[in-house]
Amino acid sequence: MNNLPMLRHRRGSSGSFLNRGSNGGASSNDGSGSRAISGKASPVSTASSQTTCAPASPSSPKNRAASKKVIGRGDKASAGGNQKSKLVEYATQQSISDLAMISKEHSQMLKQKEGTNGTVSPDTPAGESQNENMIAATTGTSSSAEDSGIGKGPRAAMCQKSVAKDEGRMRKILIRSISGLAMVLVFFGILYCGHVYICALVAALELLLFRELVKVRYNTFFHIIEETIPLFRTTQWMWFAVAIFYTYSDFVVEVIKSNTNLHYLLIYAQLQTPLAFTLYSGTFVLTIATMQTGHIKFQLNQLCWTIVVLCLTVGQLKYIMHNVYNGLIWFTLPILLVIINDVMAYVAGMTCGRKFIQRPFVQLSPNKTWEGFIGGWFFTVIASWYLSRFLVKFTWMTCPTNEFRLLPVPLTCDIDPVFHEATSIIPTQVFELFPSVLVTMIPGVVNVCSVDGNTSLLTACVSGESTHAHHHFELVLKGVFPMQIHAISLAMFASLVAPFGGFLASAIKRAYGVKDFDSIIPGHGGVMDRMDCQFLMALCTWVHYNTFVKMATVSVPKMIYMYNLLKESDQVEFLEKITEMASEAGLEG
Repeated sequence: MNNLPMLRHRRGSSGSFLNRGSNGGASSNDGSGSRAISGKASPVSTASSQTTCAPASPSSPKNRAASKKVIGRGDKASAGGNQKSKLVEYATQQSISDLAMISKEHSQMLKQKEGTNGTVSPDTPAGESQNENMIAATTGTSSSAEDSGIGKGPRAAMCQKSVAKDEGRMRKILIRSISGLAMVLVFFGILYCGHVYICALVAALELLLFRELVKVRYNTFFHIIEETIPLFRTTQWMWFAVAIFYTYSDFVVEVIKSNTNLHYLLIYAQLQTPLAFTLYSGTFVLTIATMQTGHIKFQLNQLCWTIVVLCLTVGQLKYIMHNVYNGLIWFTLPILLVIINDVMAYVAGMTCGRKFIQRPFVQLSPNKTWEGFIGGWFFTVIASWYLSRFLVKFTWMTCPTNEFRLLPVPLTCDIDPVFHEATSIIPTQVFELFPSVLVTMIPGVVNVCSVDGNTSLLTACVSGESTHAHHHFELVLKGVFPMQIHAISLAMFASLVAPFGGFLASAIKRAYGVKDFDSIIPGHGGVMDRMDCQFLMALCTWVHYNTFVKMATVSVPKMIYMYNLLKESDQVEFLEKITEMASEAGLEG
């Protein structure tokens, strides 16, 4: 930069091309290409201000187009056309050669200075590199791959803004990965501690979820709430306390009823229902009493929002405690399936997103793609098959319990048949839900045909046999745990239905103009940002368990509890009926 006054002076004295123009500098007809070298601006500073990304090479189409544009403008300004363009071209070439000659002389002067003061090593061609950069900035060329932005790897050709964006993205992925790994380790640590601590974790998560959801609306309408509506937050948290008390107390009563060693607590368990109703009534009265005349509509909307939040959090997670005590596998497996689907959908969307299907997946979340949705489903179903087969090997996962223990102890139980290897026959009705072309692609599927239209005579179909007509498909699985089949059903729900809980969370954030619900988890946001798909999954697991696994919800301890509630005459009648039924079944003695 300090060389430019000297260059202008030397060339100006000889009346060369650089001394032309009104200000004693060079002018150019192209405003978008290399600027004029005047007394107020240097070619280096002008070129650097115009180049945000790596400069193109002199032979690039962009530079060739710029040169043609300069010559073309010269043609328009000249009557002769061709003669004027030749003059412009000659002047440009002459200026480049003059600069090269001056840079050579200047480099020799720098070498002489280096020899006298020894500040720079003589092996380092500092002067040459500076002058070459100055020429490159003036002519739009570059003397090295590093100056032209053509380095090693794709990042070398990126502009500074793109590099910063790429580095920020990689940093975000790293933070998300570290936070995710930490959450998984904490989850497995609490899983090892036992059932009571898992229930405490669920309660803490429900509290954080409720806080984040009500805070979104509270922050939005704070200007209305402040010093206007009394006990606004108090009534919200009272509704939460009522919901939590009813949910947990109802679960505790169920455990007490199912454990004969805890039947001495039944006298207190009977107070659960009236106490819950008393809390509900008091909260209801307080909510109505705090309504203000000028804000009734807003308060009613807020009451509806509070009820919706309670249904999303406490309501859907009400039966997750039952999943925990029915066997930890019914709590752990669904959570892991949702996590796997979330991760694999992100990977599939990042690598293949919008490469096959351009149509937007859902408007509420523009970043979601069909490729991510399908990829998440595919990998989740595969993972469920092997993950469930691994988890059934541990009694800590498969054994149910009805005890409250603060310290973990090994669990022993009669293993449920669903956790034993068996020969499973897939119902034929399942295959009727899918096209026959897809069904025949499933390994092991047998196409069963009737012979001559006789449905009582069935055999495996033979290709080309005219007497055979398709009747149904059969699939027999040998050496498979029935739990693996249940896991596939849960995986289908985790990948096809549960993600819509996340879309609901996206809709809420979009409605209230927030990016994340909170910043409690680095790289992930709030608890709601990570638990939005788990609510519906927990409820689905409880429904699936009671529908297809344990259809009978009555146990011997519960029968004893019900027997003790009967009158003495009813107890005698009950015993007579039980004795009669036992004799008919041959169970006497």
